[in-house]
Amino acid sequence: MRDPERDPGRLEHILMAIDKIEEYTQGISYAQLVADSMRLHATVYNVQIVGETAYKLTHEFKASHTTVNWNQIEKMRHILVHDYYKISFRIVWNVVEEDIPYLKSEVRRFLDEIGQE
Repeated sequence: MRDPERDPGRLEHILMAIDKIEEYTQGISYAQLVADSMRLHATVYNVQIVGETAYKLTHEFKASHTTVNWNQIEKMRHILVHDYYKISFRIVWNVVEEDIPYLKSEVRRFLDEIGQE
């Protein structure tokens, strides 16, 4: 059973991983990312952390915060970890560019709601 008391800390971990993703991808293009193996794999790793941490949030928290597609985040993590040979770096880039900024703002809002940030 997942402990609801740990949800705020998990949200903080999501923000830390997002900060790393932003650090690794700031000011570079998709082509630059895929040309830099270390940066690419560090980015993928932190997207995995976001997915794993989202998975560990309580079901109650996710059910009451439906502005985020938690299921999609968890599925992304599953692909990155278990189907790594099928990773589309273009999709990872799209997640970084389109989904991560939204997730960051929502997680910050959730933490504000519970008085954590």
